[in-house]
Amino acid sequence: MALSTVWGEALDPENVLPEYPRPQLVRSSWINLNGRWDYAFTPKSFPEESGAGARPGVGQHPGVGRRPAAWEGKILVPFSPEAPLSGVCRQLLPGQALWYRRTFALPQPGHGERVLLHFGAVDQSCTVTVNGREAGGHDGGYLPFTLDITDCLLPGETEQELVVRVLDASDTNGASRGKQKLERGGIWYTAQSGIWQTVWLETVPARWIQDVVITPLATLDGVELTVLAGGSGAGGSGPGDRAEITVTAAGTEVARGSAAPGEPLQLAIPEPRPWSPEDPFLYSVGVTLGDDAVESYFGLRTFGRGAGPDGHQRLLLNGRPYFHAGLLDQGYWPDGLYTAPSDAAMVHDIQTAKDLGFTMLRKHIKIEPLRWYHHCDRLGMLVWQDLVNGGEGDGRAQEWVPLPGRGSRSDRRYAKFGRSDAAGRESFRREMRETVDLLRSVPSIALWVPFNEGWGQFDAAAIAAELGALDPTRCIDHASGWHDQGAGDAKSLHVYAVPFHIRKRWQRDPRAIVLSEYGGFSLPLDGHTWNSKVFGYGKTLRTSEELAHAYSNLHRTQILPAVSQGLAASVYTQLTDVEDEVNGLLTYDRRVLKVDPAVVRELNSELLAAGSAL
Repeated sequence: MALSTVWGEALDPENVLPEYPRPQLVRSSWINLNGRWDYAFTPKSFPEESGAGARPGVGQHPGVGRRPAAWEGKILVPFSPEAPLSGVCRQLLPGQALWYRRTFALPQPGHGERVLLHFGAVDQSCTVTVNGREAGGHDGGYLPFTLDITDCLLPGETEQELVVRVLDASDTNGASRGKQKLERGGIWYTAQSGIWQTVWLETVPARWIQDVVITPLATLDGVELTVLAGGSGAGGSGPGDRAEITVTAAGTEVARGSAAPGEPLQLAIPEPRPWSPEDPFLYSVGVTLGDDAVESYFGLRTFGRGAGPDGHQRLLLNGRPYFHAGLLDQGYWPDGLYTAPSDAAMVHDIQTAKDLGFTMLRKHIKIEPLRWYHHCDRLGMLVWQDLVNGGEGDGRAQEWVPLPGRGSRSDRRYAKFGRSDAAGRESFRREMRETVDLLRSVPSIALWVPFNEGWGQFDAAAIAAELGALDPTRCIDHASGWHDQGAGDAKSLHVYAVPFHIRKRWQRDPRAIVLSEYGGFSLPLDGHTWNSKVFGYGKTLRTSEELAHAYSNLHRTQILPAVSQGLAASVYTQLTDVEDEVNGLLTYDRRVLKVDPAVVRELNSELLAAGSAL
């Protein structure tokens, strides 16, 4: 049975995801390239391209491959070809290439100006040509990239051609792929590929603002900002120019300063208003550098770990114990797969969790579009951010599945975790660095999760140390659930279908005890399931009343009592159903909340009170 969301049904193909994609680096003028593109599938390579001395033919570009002889139809970007909303509904296989083509028009850049082409994410690797000239490419399916295409443009022409060639080996080559699997089922979901986030154009001066790195001071009375510049001084601003920065609160200027690009600037904030889920106050930031200007924002908050008044290790928000009552959030949609049908759809998920009294979402093995994090920032939702797993096979060391609290097997036996490939391990580290660079200024991200249940895990203690050096302002759950290497800030546990209680040896651990996955009660609802299969943890329930009773009983008899014994955070599985998994509080189509909201709100209120008011 095909499932759709109300946002997918209301989608206007002429106005797809029209919001500016980077809320912390906003320019007033841009061109959205979402919409209908030409597409075609071809073999990954042609026989004459694989031999020594092969020469490009007509319509062929070196390093790009032969273009399709004909286009097969239209695809709605940025939905992957496997997603119903794309209009294609076809799986890209490892032996194939997926091609995109469209034309675009833009005003001719002025003297010294540059034209930047931005991709939110393309899964897994791609090469981009503009007017037949290779503009660049990217490897890695979850991170954005930008290409300066100025020198590829045809002067005086009103129509320019953009072609993208995509390869995606999915789970067959060890690259980062999250929960995607070509042979999907159970906890593994439909593999998706190609362009899955917004594509857009900007014209900028020769020297432009590339990023604004924002870090609240530990004293919560000020902020440090570093403006990073791109381009050169030719025809525009010189390297000696300074960035001018203005901070406003509710429209009133509260701080101002200037600094050279790359130079940290600290600004004191009078009468500071800390950010929290209860009061998600955001300060606005205006930045100018020469002829370029952007808008950004920040929240004043700090995260950490420390002993509470009861002596147990707690997660801290703004220097005080704060219980993270969370939900596992996969970020899948029945009609858009990785891509939410609209901005409002993303808001719905976050707001639903907020209305149920949850204070945190664990973004599971996926990096979302930046607008998702913006909504967490403004609505007041903490985020635990998983890094995206890779490795050959499942990488789970399946024969070593531990009992709760165990699983300290060495993760240096790389073959057991599908990590024999040194290049794959370095690729993970590179993507970790790029993920931190992308998200470090997001107010709502409280904790990093580099590995989950051993999937592609390796050298987790060393990875935690590297991650902590990259970002010392947040906590780390270095090995969520399995194969604990004793590092990071969390003693992290996954407990399903067996009773949970705090063990004495966990209380002696110098880290905070977090139940990073649990629950997972299954309730399929007729008319709202993706197929006839049922996957969950434990007994399949029949009614919403049964689900409410099971949820309440679990929390009253196991989770709430554990808080006083040291439990610092909990992550219930999960926010929504996903394909075979019917263990969400929401159905996969987001049309039905399966549990009495009053029950969940009351329990979360008690959790927050018990874990925060220490």
